[in-house]
Amino acid sequence: MRPQVYISDLSKHVGKSVTLKGWLYHRRSSGKVKFLILRDGTGYLQCVVFKGNVSTEVFENAEKLTQESSFEITGAVKLEPRAVGGYELDAVDVKIISISSEYPITPKEHGIEFLIDHRHLWVRSKKQVAVLKIRHRIVKAIRDFFDMRGFVLFDPPIITPNACEGTSTLFEFDYFDLGKAYLTQSGQLYAEAGALALGKVYTFGPTFRAEKSKTRRHLTEFWMVEPEMAFYDLDDNMDLAEEFLEYIVQTVLTEMRPELEILERDVTKLENIKRPFPRISYDEAVQILLESGIDFEWGNDLGGGDETIISDKFDRPVMVHRYPSQVKAFYMKRDPKNDKLALAVDVLAPEGYGEIIGGSQREDDLDKLLHRIKEHNLPQESFEWYLDLRRYGSVPHSGFGLGLERTVSWICGIEHLREAIPFPRMIYRNTP
Repeated sequence: MRPQVYISDLSKHVGKSVTLKGWLYHRRSSGKVKFLILRDGTGYLQCVVFKGNVSTEVFENAEKLTQESSFEITGAVKLEPRAVGGYELDAVDVKIISISSEYPITPKEHGIEFLIDHRHLWVRSKKQVAVLKIRHRIVKAIRDFFDMRGFVLFDPPIITPNACEGTSTLFEFDYFDLGKAYLTQSGQLYAEAGALALGKVYTFGPTFRAEKSKTRRHLTEFWMVEPEMAFYDLDDNMDLAEEFLEYIVQTVLTEMRPELEILERDVTKLENIKRPFPRISYDEAVQILLESGIDFEWGNDLGGGDETIISDKFDRPVMVHRYPSQVKAFYMKRDPKNDKLALAVDVLAPEGYGEIIGGSQREDDLDKLLHRIKEHNLPQESFEWYLDLRRYGSVPHSGFGLGLERTVSWICGIEHLREAIPFPRMIYRNTP
């Protein structure tokens, strides 16, 4: 079989005859010339079908093609800076694979509900393709970052017997004869077991939150990457988080410029994403809110609007640390200097994108962790395995979680998380 030639390979084929396969993105005619824009998943190519250069059958095939029809086209590749993608194909043959019915997503404007209803088709559009390619590159950057630093991928279960952060936002179901089980909120507790076995690990997979939230920052199913490191304190954790974010953003800037241009992303905003990031305490964050005229009470968690006000003061992610322990999870270690504070950190993205990283130093003292479990009214028997991590070789350890879709949304400059994942799941939608 001949190797498949893709649009992304055309720089190697200038002046040569090639055959490409794909779908019709757009077509226009000018007398005896038809301009077909082919898309094949790797790019877009203008194909010129001149009546004088092809048979009547081939010219008629070019005429029959409708939006999203699939076809095969053969011709000579040439440089053409004015054309989409910088290349052009002088066609000598067009073979129809499948004629598309009247395509529902036309070049005109469509409402968001219509587009989400047709998400299986919407993902073909140029901007959605760009978002999904950037998502792919972010995932690779995440894996590269941890692989280069000696981390081991540690896969946690998706079905869990207990909650990681309370039971109010869990998807619950019956698990055979064993009673209730839940879809995971986080792989973190299992990552802690991994860190005490392997030193440095990361989990990466889908997580589920049954929050009845309709904001643009929430999905019920999303992807999280969660590193966990033995012998790391909160400062080590924050150092790693900012290095991680810088690496992801700078990688996308270097390798995905064409996609960022398609999205009309202001890359000057992303070029600022370099270490060091500003670090402020929760107390300092509260002061910013009060000075901005927000009636905020110390001890409350930061809401989305609060995060936006705080992050607007900075041109890069801001790290807010040492939150009131009352608003944080049971496993977070208390500040030895102030027991009312947890050694926690949230990283807030600029431009109003909110929290993209949440992390902490974990409580490594068995007695204190037992107390917290009782304090939070959690069933101790469900956490016996987790408590064993403190009984047998406990060490200081830390970790964080990064929401993939929030990161994709921020880097792409898109408004809603629903466009940052192939098929979004929200409280009012579980289709298509």
